[in-house]
Amino acid sequence: MNAVLRLSEPRFRPMVEDDLPLVIGIEQEAYPFPWTEQIFRDCLRVGYSCWVADRDGHVDGYGVMSVSAGECHILNLCVRPELQRRGVGSRMLAHLLQLARKHGAGTALLEVRPSNHPAVALYQQAGFGEVGMRRQYYPAAHGREDALILAKDLTVGP
Repeated sequence: MNAVLRLSEPRFRPMVEDDLPLVIGIEQEAYPFPWTEQIFRDCLRVGYSCWVADRDGHVDGYGVMSVSAGECHILNLCVRPELQRRGVGSRMLAHLLQLARKHGAGTALLEVRPSNHPAVALYQQAGFGEVGMRRQYYPAAHGREDALILAKDLTVGP
């Protein structure tokens, strides 16, 4: 007998301060240079669009986005490392882009480390294309790493 464990679909809900310990735990697990608790608190305080992927009371991932002046900026999108490559990130990204469209954004922008191959692939599959580079943008183990600037036209397609 071959049993396959299937996860229930996550539900997307607004992030609240009570989520921060779990969100920060995921952030620290997933990134060598994680955002601080204060950065997340500031995002909530200023009213950025902050969401969690909640599956049966467990936070599987989160996304943070700002929307203004006809564009959105995906600031952070992260999935619990043990759940990566199971569609949670792509569903969170689709959720954020849908919200951005509802709020009048015609363009989506983000930065990503060129060395983060899974994230680059996720964004390319979602229709993002490279529009530039920010030199020495991210901290790295030995100095700094560039950031790819990716963009997507939200006025066409899903």
